[in-house]
Amino acid sequence: MRHGQMSLRDIVPPRSKFFNTGKFGRLFPTLPPFLPDTQRVREALMEVGASGGIMDKADDANLNNFNLPSGATFLGQFIDHDLTFDPTSSLERRVDPESIENFRTPVFELDSLYGSGAEASPFLYEKGRPMTGKLLTDPGFPNDLPRNSQDVALIGDPRNDENLIVSQLHAAFIQFHNAVIDAEGADLEEAQQQVRWHYQWMVLHEFLPNLVGPEVVEDILFRGRRFYHWEIQPFIPVEFSVAAYRFGHSQVRPALKINDTFNNGAEVPIFGAPGSNDLSGNKRIDTDRALDWRNFFHIDGSTPQYSKRIDTTLASPLFRLPFIPPNMPSNPSSLAQRNLLRHLTFSLPSGQAVALAMFLDPLGSDELSDLADLGLGMEHRTPLWFYILREADKRANGRTLGPVGGRIVAEVFIGMLEGDRMSFLRQAPMWKPTLGQRDGEFGMVDLLKFAGVV
Repeated sequence: MRHGQMSLRDIVPPRSKFFNTGKFGRLFPTLPPFLPDTQRVREALMEVGASGGIMDKADDANLNNFNLPSGATFLGQFIDHDLTFDPTSSLERRVDPESIENFRTPVFELDSLYGSGAEASPFLYEKGRPMTGKLLTDPGFPNDLPRNSQDVALIGDPRNDENLIVSQLHAAFIQFHNAVIDAEGADLEEAQQQVRWHYQWMVLHEFLPNLVGPEVVEDILFRGRRFYHWEIQPFIPVEFSVAAYRFGHSQVRPALKINDTFNNGAEVPIFGAPGSNDLSGNKRIDTDRALDWRNFFHIDGSTPQYSKRIDTTLASPLFRLPFIPPNMPSNPSSLAQRNLLRHLTFSLPSGQAVALAMFLDPLGSDELSDLADLGLGMEHRTPLWFYILREADKRANGRTLGPVGGRIVAEVFIGMLEGDRMSFLRQAPMWKPTLGQRDGEFGMVDLLKFAGVV
């Protein structure tokens, strides 16, 4: 249920029609859907996203995106889990984004780390009187998340234990929080502000510029947002959550090296047979399975593994997700098919229509000619997610997002920071980080080092 699978009604009971907590919406509410929701269109989307189809990266050739180390792929996943959680929508029926409840807050506040606070989520914190303010760890497994007797992670968002790398990222943030308390003598509230502000700084000044280009970030900070606006509080646009921010699926490599000893130092597949060495989560992480972060980020001259180029191909294992039963057309195990079908249920516009609404030159039909054989004109009215991936490939050589995708992601990120009255951008826009090893700067490597996990 964590990724929009069909859910049982007694797991997520129906809400009263007067219960209004929807925090999704649209950037371009007047644009029509890219195509009507018909059986023929669904079959065409299933063909595009099928295993062995045009999106299936059957080999490892030309994988590397030297602009983004592989750790950035999973940092993007961690950030996504901080912003959105939609366990209730279906792949079979249309939904109104404004009626979908977001089980996360659309601000960079790390509720996936802190839960609802020490009083409402006490299982996330060390017990004591007076309270230490530290997050819970397991001394017997210092590299792992805290777990219960059945190895279920005790964290604020279960998705942060779905693979080894994002699990280790969450563990690093726990250690970062605790290190702030030890180094600063801070209480819980003071430590949370320090952690959140350094995290927000890293997202705004490192992660986002590397993803969309620094010139896009600078333009929005100095000239303002043009498309992402709200009346009362920030919301999550479906053009962002269903299309633009799913660029990370294209970045995933089929296998990664964890450290010099696990699996004899060889690469480990992202999915494997039950009981085999793979990157799946929801299991204990001992010292042998702990990440060597030098394989994932540039640390003290290390050469990390890199993310895959951003384009319209995905690693082959993503077309057979092991946690979804096979051979169910209404609930496909191909991640590409799932993403494309969501364009129908959320009535997303075409990439070309969004580009024109943003006063940008859209991709030409020759750049989308592989869709022409479908006979539905998708080379002229392209699903927004596919369009954004192809745009990154054709307009940015796969190194960053292109003009449409980059602008959507950057405006939503910056808009959420500007809409959060507790963010450093609202509270103290001239604030500079104090915990990094570079004066006034802070990045993911600084966080890992301060947390003591490098």
